[in-house]
Amino acid sequence: MPITRRAFVASTAAAAGAYALAPDALLRAAHAGAAGTIRVGVVGCGGRGTGAAENMLEASPQTAIVALADVFPDRLESCRQRLATLGDRSKVATDRCHTGFDAYKALLAGDVDLVILATPPHFRPAHFAEAVAKGKHVFLEKPVAVDPVGARAVLAAAADADAKRLCVVAGTQRRHERCYLEAMKRVADGAIGPLVAARATWNMGGLWMNPRKPEWSDMEWQLRNWLYFTWLSGDHIVEQHVHNLDVVSWATGAHPTRAIGMGGRQVRVQPAYGHVFDHFAVEYHYPSGLFCESFARQTDGCASRVDEWLHGTKGICHTMSGAAEITGEKPWKFEGENGNPYVQELVDLIAAINSGKPVNEAKTVAESTLTAIMGRMSAYTGKEITWEQAMSSKLELRPPAYAMGPLATPDVAVPGRTPIE
Repeated sequence: MPITRRAFVASTAAAAGAYALAPDALLRAAHAGAAGTIRVGVVGCGGRGTGAAENMLEASPQTAIVALADVFPDRLESCRQRLATLGDRSKVATDRCHTGFDAYKALLAGDVDLVILATPPHFRPAHFAEAVAKGKHVFLEKPVAVDPVGARAVLAAAADADAKRLCVVAGTQRRHERCYLEAMKRVADGAIGPLVAARATWNMGGLWMNPRKPEWSDMEWQLRNWLYFTWLSGDHIVEQHVHNLDVVSWATGAHPTRAIGMGGRQVRVQPAYGHVFDHFAVEYHYPSGLFCESFARQTDGCASRVDEWLHGTKGICHTMSGAAEITGEKPWKFEGENGNPYVQELVDLIAAINSGKPVNEAKTVAESTLTAIMGRMSAYTGKEITWEQAMSSKLELRPPAYAMGPLATPDVAVPGRTPIE
């Protein structure tokens, strides 16, 4: 099973980074304090934002959490109290705490150098564009959009980040995990021959759900249960399975040309679970002729599997968090210390900032996000969706207003009846 974002590692962040950084960059990361404090703001103070803030503190002694923003005061205060227990580098002053839908603007108007963007995915495009406009380095949690309009906005902001020489690292932590890095190097070097097929799977049980309280408006209820509303999460094929699809795009060096999928809502049918599906199966086709079988399920009592399989003419590469193996003409199995990839991605981000050599992962994560979106679009409609259709789609999932109040739950998609937008 994948390690959790709060997984404890005994090794130091510098040691965890030894396999991914050049010696000079590693030296700068290990002694980053000499370069001055990097002031970090957190937008989105739920479990992921709080966890990423903790990882940021572990990644470098140079970092300090100095500002927080969240739509809900109680979520912000919970995060603030947790961070305060970790030392002086994460005690946030009251006047640096911002709440409400526009809280991110107040935070980004301040003197932060780096921002963690970890709200529900719907808000990521606007938050990323604002962060780039304000000249901030960014940790950009995945997925980065829930619809094609949002994905295009992220791609545009990514180009602006390049122009400003900003560093952007995405929450696709497998690209920073030692077992994946070593496996992908071997695949690129031809260890399994030319790729002909792939399989990507995130099958697991159900996740959390917060029962509705009488005092919650429709908007608050949906925000506090964002997993179950496509406008907020993108559905779990986008919110979660994007990790596996990103690995396939990494291995192939390309995005798919078309997708044909199916899915439905068979077990989680109660109103408490919004309107999302609980299972997807999508076939993706790539320019080289490679196809990928993609499966995503959140159903209790079923077999669980979270991994990727890359099939070549000379062997097979099997990867999952913490493990990698190649069978065939050139067998290999990952051994050794893997480290915590959730810390490592931030070690790499800080090292890039200190090196003056920007990295920008926004384009790759935006394309992987759109890959997942086109799979959802196909499953929801029952139609084949091409990359061009997804890229040019006018589909934009957003509420009529960003305010606490009435907000109808969208209808459950019906393949064959739900139209392509």
